[in-house]
Amino acid sequence: MWTADEIARLCYEHYEISLPKQGKPEPNREWTLLAAVVKIQPISEQSCDFPDKPMQVTKEVVSMGTGTKCIGQSKMRKSGDILNDSHAEVIARRSFQRYLLHQLHLAAALKQDSIFVPGTHKGLWKLRPDLLFVFFSSHTPCGDASIIPMLEFEDQPCCPVSRDWADNPSVEASGNIEATEDKRKCEDPDSPVTKKMRLEPKIPAKEVANGAAHHQSFGNQESGPPDVSNTNLPSRGQAAVKGMAPGGAKVVDVYRTGAKCVPGEAGDSGKPGAAYHQVGLFRVKPGRGDRTCSMSCSDKLARWNILGCQGALLMHFLEEPIYLSAVVIGKCPYSQEAMQRALTGRCQNILALPKGFGVQEVKLQQSTLLFEQSRCAVQAKRADGPGRLVPCGAAISWSAVPEQPLDVTANGFPQGTTKKGIRSLQARSRISKVELFRSFQKLLSSISEDKWPDSLR
Repeated sequence: MWTADEIARLCYEHYEISLPKQGKPEPNREWTLLAAVVKIQPISEQSCDFPDKPMQVTKEVVSMGTGTKCIGQSKMRKSGDILNDSHAEVIARRSFQRYLLHQLHLAAALKQDSIFVPGTHKGLWKLRPDLLFVFFSSHTPCGDASIIPMLEFEDQPCCPVSRDWADNPSVEASGNIEATEDKRKCEDPDSPVTKKMRLEPKIPAKEVANGAAHHQSFGNQESGPPDVSNTNLPSRGQAAVKGMAPGGAKVVDVYRTGAKCVPGEAGDSGKPGAAYHQVGLFRVKPGRGDRTCSMSCSDKLARWNILGCQGALLMHFLEEPIYLSAVVIGKCPYSQEAMQRALTGRCQNILALPKGFGVQEVKLQQSTLLFEQSRCAVQAKRADGPGRLVPCGAAISWSAVPEQPLDVTANGFPQGTTKKGIRSLQARSRISKVELFRSFQKLLSSISEDKWPDSLR
């Protein structure tokens, strides 16, 4: 019905057309991340006469977010009027919740164009059965999904990690480059470690394991995504080859994630090379000096894949959770195995969930299209330009709602908020907890009490 490139292209076009210049990165100096939720709806039924003909669908962006920042623990507020986490994935999901609230308003008013239909229980609604939602992110989510291998021949992005390699974090490859003490240096494209990796001699894909390992140029827009078909992945019971990826390529290191292991739990070994990180762990996003309390985007996506994207308040009106059918990642360093491990694999043993909840088999795909305001794309454009490339400090929220769909924030508050006006109503993001709660109260007041679900009586 759709391809990863179609989803990515739709999101990039929406970013250019529907999002304002305010809040976007300063050209050639700043970069950002992009995430969105896309609604997929069939517009024609598959014909019995032509069963192989693809079903026609409409694709519509219903929420979008940009951002790279997170506030520190000391700046958090119990009043819920500040955005603790402004990573693009989180902004897109909260914007999606605004969209769902609006759609419930339409359903309660018996409007025909709502995505919800009455459920089997009084006062409850459910998603129309012909709809599905696809989550798009221009980059691999921070945290566990970002711990992916560096291969000795690679020209980004690298080929998938083998399942056994991912399950055995103690693997150490011979010939490892020396890991730096500072993980941020490993993530910086201008760091000596990354430059050294770029200078490593490249081995053509056809020379690696008779073509079994897929080779792709990160800078080449025409090249396809890594081969992530299950036929190339070893089964869980097979023995792992230390320091080797599928096809026999040597794993010399792993991409570092800045996300820190949850305090009090198992931590990273810090050993040089492929054993630097432990995989499958919960992590919190890094802060500049002040530790954050925000879980990594890998952890949050895993949670949404079990509990749904609607949140606890909306669940009062829903008969079943709102799950994502697929996650599409833009062109970037990527591993299908790491994504599967982070979003579903490490959650398989979760039990005793309420009825209707469970780990979903979400579809994972990667696009060949690069986000033009990603760090990699901006870095390539500016070449050896003056100044330092930095992440954009602002975050943009957009929802497919009729009233005030846009929201631009910085440091958790609407952009331009002063210290003096920080407690005013104007100093609240429309996707802050307190504003989402106010929207829920409006929904509640628009429905007569005799039609409320039992959970609210």
